[in-house]
Amino acid sequence: MTRSRCFTALFCAFLGGILVCHLLLPDRDRSPAENRTLAQRPVFSWAALVDGSYTRAVEEYFADQFPLRDGWTGLKARTEQLLGKREFHGVYLCGDTLIAKVAPPDLELTRRNLTYVQRFQERTGARVTLGLIPSAAEVWAEKLPAGAESWDQAAYIAQAESLGLPTADLLAALTAHGDEPVFYRTDHHWTTLGAFYGANALLEALGREPLSLSDFQPETVSRDFCGTLYSTSGVHWLAPDSMEFWAEEAGISVTSWRTGKPAPAGLYDRSYLSVKDKYSAFLGGNQPLCVIENPDAAEEGRLLLIRDSYADSLAPLLSRRFSQVHLLDLRYYRGSPAAYAAENGIDEIAVLYSVPNFIADRNLVLLTR
Repeated sequence: MTRSRCFTALFCAFLGGILVCHLLLPDRDRSPAENRTLAQRPVFSWAALVDGSYTRAVEEYFADQFPLRDGWTGLKARTEQLLGKREFHGVYLCGDTLIAKVAPPDLELTRRNLTYVQRFQERTGARVTLGLIPSAAEVWAEKLPAGAESWDQAAYIAQAESLGLPTADLLAALTAHGDEPVFYRTDHHWTTLGAFYGANALLEALGREPLSLSDFQPETVSRDFCGTLYSTSGVHWLAPDSMEFWAEEAGISVTSWRTGKPAPAGLYDRSYLSVKDKYSAFLGGNQPLCVIENPDAAEEGRLLLIRDSYADSLAPLLSRRFSQVHLLDLRYYRGSPAAYAAENGIDEIAVLYSVPNFIADRNLVLLTR
């Protein structure tokens, strides 16, 4: 009886300490480890109480503002690992590497998205090359835990090729170098090395001269990159990734339309190297439109990339082979891509997406404008 009372007293003291800490510590706006905005104290109203939204908001607030949340999250993941768990919030722990699970998508959406690319080609009247980038779950499938489920990306890429669209064989390019660090261990993106192999696969599909490793002098700009999978999984004990810049910026001009107006930018924004979201150092991260110009390649033509964030680390490399590289992100750009291509004298068009993004993206319908 005495022992049970002791445990009860300790438990109550623990809960009381947590409550005191919660009251004394200021609320946080963001979690650096999870790389997301945290819920803030909800505003009370009788209407919100009646419909249940207030109590849900209070639960979310206390969960997000729990004292030492990041430490508890990591401890929970470590405990689950010791119990044999290998999947953490849709992320597989594969030794020293994190790989995002690709869940079965809406098959109708996957079909429609391929159709939108076909219609885009018909609308522009130009050759449109489709480049579907397999994720690490496909390229590094042998690293996945035994019995781990992940949607068959290779089959979908084959389905896309069967439609008769010109395609870049990014699957073959990456699997041929699967024993190299072509993806980050803590992030879902490809590394600059992976982007290099992807760039050459696209150049081959376009009938262009490939790039050579000797064309570049890699610069290691960070050794403490902990990416999106690190944040999502709660697995916070893996060694961080290194990040490299390859392209020379001398003689290259970059223009960004982040706010709807043109502004000078760069191939790399080093200010991001001091924050959590280091991948945004490539071209400065998400933006509706970006144009890279290389006067030394004035005779090489203009490339339009309809793309996701994988192109951020790829486009600086492609600037060696085109006078202009235009990047449109349909999550933010609301104009007509076909009209943009016509107005800007585009010579080559590529739709370049990672497979997990392509099969879930509901903005590809904008290609039909």
